[in-house]
Amino acid sequence: MRLFYLQVKDAILTDEIYCPPETSVLLASYAMQAKYGDYNPETHKQGCLTADRLLPQRVIGQFKLSTDEWEKRIMTWWADHKNTSREQAMLEYLKIAQDLEMYGVNYFEIRNKKGTELYLGVDALGLNIYEKHDRLSPKVGFPWSEIRNISFNDRKFVIKPIDKKANDFVFYAPRLRINKRILALCMGNHELYMRRRKPDTIEVQQMKQQARDERALKLAEQERLNKEMNAREQAETRQKEAEERMQRMLEDMERAKRELAEAHSTIHSLEAQLKQLQLAKEALESKEMELRELTAQLQSEKAMSEDERRRLRDEVARREDEVYAMRTAVQHQQEETNRMQDEMARRKENDRPMHDHHGHTKEYMHSDEEENGHTDLTTDADMHVHQNELNRISTTEQNVNIRQKLDMLTRELEGVKDERGVTDYDVLHMENKKAGRDKYKTLRQIRGGNTKRRIDQYENM
Repeated sequence: MRLFYLQVKDAILTDEIYCPPETSVLLASYAMQAKYGDYNPETHKQGCLTADRLLPQRVIGQFKLSTDEWEKRIMTWWADHKNTSREQAMLEYLKIAQDLEMYGVNYFEIRNKKGTELYLGVDALGLNIYEKHDRLSPKVGFPWSEIRNISFNDRKFVIKPIDKKANDFVFYAPRLRINKRILALCMGNHELYMRRRKPDTIEVQQMKQQARDERALKLAEQERLNKEMNAREQAETRQKEAEERMQRMLEDMERAKRELAEAHSTIHSLEAQLKQLQLAKEALESKEMELRELTAQLQSEKAMSEDERRRLRDEVARREDEVYAMRTAVQHQQEETNRMQDEMARRKENDRPMHDHHGHTKEYMHSDEEENGHTDLTTDADMHVHQNELNRISTTEQNVNIRQKLDMLTRELEGVKDERGVTDYDVLHMENKKAGRDKYKTLRQIRGGNTKRRIDQYENM
């Protein structure tokens, strides 16, 4: 499968198979998952995909985006594929690729009887006719179940339908070698087409059962690995959270130590101020006592001379000034002490014990001398004919999440589109998308009606 995946990927990147820009980004994300495994933001930094061919050159030149901007969009989707095995990523890539219009089709330049240049497309479901300028949307289709015989003579190729009322389907190739290759491809694709519609033999049934068992074992192993990876990630997350909690606790302890040291310093300062306040109060009381004694002495000494009275009054006035100054100083010191006590009370109120919080985590040979060849394409009326190939819905349509992301990316890219880089196939794809047509709807439509009508339609092209 890996070799087939690499061949398909190369055909898309070289534009051998047309792929819309938004789908190219989705495929690139699966290619990265298949190559590198799960996206790891620590390992897969911006610029790590520079050496990889991610997108077709047509897509890169069609939009005004840098390599880093393309990488960012691819990495965003790559991260969504977490726990997808590399084999499963390749399978998802191929599932999306098979829905591309040009996937699995071999194109050959031909002319009809009128000489109109056309393309013949040979694929697993039958033959399709394309206009020269449009290899995306076939105009006429013939499933293998309607073809009875194919043959060529030189450059003329004849296809006989099962419907005997219909004319032969005839076209002309530019070279004999091309007709030989068309015949070989028709035989091989028809054989596989019929084989898919036959009941499986016992051996095939056993092989399929064995393949299912192996897939189940791989799936179980993948689930086991995913559980182990998730458990390891959860354990690492819990450890990281515990380390962060420990770091926060250490920081809280350091802060508490600093606050405690500051508190002790404040207490010592407060005690010293209280002591100074007490001494100042005692000195004030002493001065007040002396003042009272002098006042009493002044009042009792009536026989003092005028000079002594003046001297005593000056002494009383001086002592009153000293008492007033000391009272003012004591009052100021008392206010400072009260302020420091209020600050200590607020610190005690804001102090809270630290608590530990626990968190939980989570892919017929003809010789060149022969100028003609033919083969009968057998059919079996009792075969289990089904139309699963035509009735299927594209992978992107089935997955709502992928469809929404593709639509969002399409709108986002529309704003940075460089109209000079838009190709004819881009225009054809956008027309088909607006009309609601995809690969399988187109195939169902071109195979409607009888064989005769479709051959007439081909001849008139």
